[in-house]
Amino acid sequence: MSDLPFTLDQLRILKAIAQEGSFKRAADSLYVSQPAVSLQVQNLERQLDVPLFDRGGRRAQLTEAGHLLLNYGEKILSLCQETCRAIEDLQNLQGGTLIVGASQTTGTYLLPRMIGMFRQKYPDVAVQLHVHSTRRTAWSVANGQVDLAIIGGEIPGELSESLDVIPYAEDELALIIPVFHPFTKLEKIQKEDLYKLQFIALDSQSTIRKVIDQVLARCEIDTRRFKVEMELNSIEAIKNAVQSGLGAAFVSTSAIAKELQMGVLHRTPIEGVVVKRTLWLICNPNRYRSKAAEAFSQEILPQFANPGWNQDVLKLTQKSLVLTTLEVATPTLSGED
Repeated sequence: MSDLPFTLDQLRILKAIAQEGSFKRAADSLYVSQPAVSLQVQNLERQLDVPLFDRGGRRAQLTEAGHLLLNYGEKILSLCQETCRAIEDLQNLQGGTLIVGASQTTGTYLLPRMIGMFRQKYPDVAVQLHVHSTRRTAWSVANGQVDLAIIGGEIPGELSESLDVIPYAEDELALIIPVFHPFTKLEKIQKEDLYKLQFIALDSQSTIRKVIDQVLARCEIDTRRFKVEMELNSIEAIKNAVQSGLGAAFVSTSAIAKELQMGVLHRTPIEGVVVKRTLWLICNPNRYRSKAAEAFSQEILPQFANPGWNQDVLKLTQKSLVLTTLEVATPTLSGED
């Protein structure tokens, strides 16, 4: 239609201003001049006959109309990106892009191995890995910004009916201690021995920490009785602290394979306890599913999955709305990044 009161460039500018908080920073991010950005916004406001920004403060704040336009504008821009990716698919995996999401642990230790295998088979496909919290990753899948994701936390309740969520693999959590700790001489320790250890943990508000506490609680281990001597903000920092003799920790087995092989950490079994959590595969059945995403799902995911997972993913693939390059999906959700 030629009579639309806005252009795609104007929507991109609006989104950039909202993200950057100022006209100048938005101009810098788009590699255009600030006067050009200001002029586009003025033209847009004149064409819509509503103000889009409150200009009283130091930071550019959207008006109610501005928020409304941004909400729809992000959907429009997302559909444009899907269209470009569908056209790229005509090259039959000789190009295109695969965007995979992950929560912190899976994104750091599992997905790089999977992506490496995929890139060996399809070197011409550009692959992006987005590592964020489970909540943000789930919203990115729902909004079509990510093709599929593997996460370890709980899906936001408001998205549970909009996403395909299937159990993908079991992630075992191991107790690691310094190699010179007296417990290394024991074949196994008892649950009560845990309360004698000094622990190093992630920040109490982190998603991974909450998941670990929930899994341990299901094994009748009371983490409230743990002597937490130190809280750190990354798994790598925790591993280094344990290696230095500062305490013990529970971490994913996928995160310590190299350290165990090198003999710089010791994994201590607990009598009668196997601590596991479920990793989940999530995708949006109502968004465009590229050939790259299909190839990754069919050729790479099964190699790391639980036994029997292939039947689950077959059901998921059949249920999913796989669009041809001539079809367009209508986005049904919006939310945080």
